[in-house]
Amino acid sequence: MISVEVADSLLDLVGNTPMVRLGRVGADLACDLIAKVELFNPGGSVKDRPAIAMIDAAEREGLLQPGGTIVEPTSGNTGVGLAIVAAHRGYRCIFVMSDKMSDEKVALLRAYGAEVVVCPTAVPPEHPDSYYSVADRLTRETPGAFRPDQYSNPNNPAEHARSTGPEIWRQTDGRVTHFVAGVGTGGTITGVARYLKEQNPAVQIVGADPEGSVFSGGTGRPYLVEGVGEDFWPTTYDPALVDRVVKVSDAESFAAARRVTREEGLLIGGSGGTAVHAALVVGRDLGPDAIVVVLLPDSGRGYLSKVFNDEWMRRFGFLESDGPCAGHVMEAKRAAAAGDEDPIPDLVIVTPNEPARRGVELMHEHGVSQVIVAVTNELPLASKEVSGTLSELQLMDKAFRDPGVLDRPVAEVMEPPMPMVGIGETVTDVVEALDLGPSVLVLDGGHPVGVLTRQDVLSFLAARAGAAR
Repeated sequence: MISVEVADSLLDLVGNTPMVRLGRVGADLACDLIAKVELFNPGGSVKDRPAIAMIDAAEREGLLQPGGTIVEPTSGNTGVGLAIVAAHRGYRCIFVMSDKMSDEKVALLRAYGAEVVVCPTAVPPEHPDSYYSVADRLTRETPGAFRPDQYSNPNNPAEHARSTGPEIWRQTDGRVTHFVAGVGTGGTITGVARYLKEQNPAVQIVGADPEGSVFSGGTGRPYLVEGVGEDFWPTTYDPALVDRVVKVSDAESFAAARRVTREEGLLIGGSGGTAVHAALVVGRDLGPDAIVVVLLPDSGRGYLSKVFNDEWMRRFGFLESDGPCAGHVMEAKRAAAAGDEDPIPDLVIVTPNEPARRGVELMHEHGVSQVIVAVTNELPLASKEVSGTLSELQLMDKAFRDPGVLDRPVAEVMEPPMPMVGIGETVTDVVEALDLGPSVLVLDGGHPVGVLTRQDVLSFLAARAGAAR
């Protein structure tokens, strides 16, 4: 009789993922830095684990019937896990995603036969267009629908306490001293922490959180890293089990993801970069007896058009081109205004609900011909929070035809947002963007930091020409 090793289903291959030492990235640390590599799950991420657990529980409890529909808001990975389960068990899937997710993620879910609904990022959770609200509505309107709700489903952290935590304990022979993971639903970090602390209460649990997310003290305002951080507190997250939360910027996340990929040959996503950066921060203060386990939730294959695309990274101000760039023009503009008694702010902002008259007041107050329209005037602003432009010329034309326009909300009279360029894009890129409008918005690390006009570029070029003579 021939002995074979064959799984009965792809679902049987979830879990028991390997661990690997990050020897190059962690070379300057005295401690051991070890990665739990969840991209080896069949669906390519850690989310395969709770996806199966939540559907198993729903079937046991009669919440999901044969031929039913799974509806879930997702950053992509949970959707893939649920889609794999649905394919094996004959369910339909509808997934709701925010518009910051990569095209690859949307395409991947559709490849599994799922329907995907994309919603705006820059709205609060209670807004009818938020991806939470849309998922609620679709669940109500779809016959036979079941929403796993990974943000409140106790089977999410329970599965990590059952599988992920014990695997880490076994694979490190019980010597793990620190566990680092990104916090999204909170299921992974809560479940793993619950198990590890039962084995050894001294194990330190560290959450890695995007700058702007609520877990590290933010308000949930938009950031570019995907699949981690939140704008509300999920019930699947138990903060009492987390000893420390490290705040990580988009720039730090993306730089770490690219570094791990190039130095370790391990292609990871932006949220994996968030966790690695946090692990390096923690590891700096540890000695040789410490073992830091960092969970890498997925592969970087879903981010090739973003984190690993130099053009995208430059456009959002994460990389700098060779030669003169937008940042140099910004520096020259600021230097020229340094002696002014009342310098113009880098960003003049009006919110969509204010009357258009307020925009006119700001233009006169600061001596500018246009202002940025954004959902908030709190800095630092995120690129997703910019919703339009209010310009003197267009507003004058509208007011001439209808004087009452000045008392209408800015949202009703604004124009599209001005073109955006990264702080590291070339002056040529800036000039090309200025062909689309009288000014451009400059981004640094995904955050608008200033406005450049044709006059700013001309002044910069004239100064360079004069210095070259």
